[in-house]
Amino acid sequence: MIHRLLTIIGDYFLFLRQVFSKPEKWRIFFKKLVAEMNDMGIGSLLIVAIVSISMGSVITIQTAMQIESSWIPTWTVGFVSRTSIVMELCPTIISLLLVGNLGSRITAEIGSMRVTEQIDALEVMGINPASHLVLPKVIASLIVNPVLIIYSICFALLGGYITIILSESVSPYDFMDGLTYCFRVYDIIYAVTKTFVFAFIMSTISSFYGYRIEGGALELGKASTQGIVVSCFLILVINVLITQIML
Repeated sequence: MIHRLLTIIGDYFLFLRQVFSKPEKWRIFFKKLVAEMNDMGIGSLLIVAIVSISMGSVITIQTAMQIESSWIPTWTVGFVSRTSIVMELCPTIISLLLVGNLGSRITAEIGSMRVTEQIDALEVMGINPASHLVLPKVIASLIVNPVLIIYSICFALLGGYITIILSESVSPYDFMDGLTYCFRVYDIIYAVTKTFVFAFIMSTISSFYGYRIEGGALELGKASTQGIVVSCFLILVINVLITQIML
């Protein structure tokens, strides 16, 4: 078991060495990069907005229910909701969502190319398939995912504000006062840093499991599942480490 784990880890780092090599043609690389950014970004906007609004609404309702003492100022609802959304819920939960949405697509796309021997054809042509296929996806993920997280934070806060207006548990003014109270830019830096690391894990792990597949459709399904499970596990573990280091 340990030997197999060490072998997979070694293969992963050797794979990264292949991925982060100089592209053969920069024009083709930038063309693929723009296409990947468009697919990842535009394709995820709707699901990210829906989940973020729902998440912001729920956390605001739960916070308002827990803070019922007259000793606690009403703006605390906005403050606690903002802190939870910015620092943990959006960076982590949305990243896990993107693993299922984008990560599975990356594994399936690269894995199908391995199954249909398109990757072998690139190797015969003298092209580094790891760099040609995977590097644009990794760079696009590093660019798009932080933008999606900022986008999700805005929608989550909007969902909380709409919930406050409809429920009238606290006044919208007090809620907005809590959202702006003791705001730190470092919180956004913390969230974006986590997202950047999570994006790297998602894109490289998903690509790795798709790239090393052997077999047919059954193995492709197993590889997609393994990529999602491993990515989610690493994201949760590294989330704890980053929190310990940065906070």
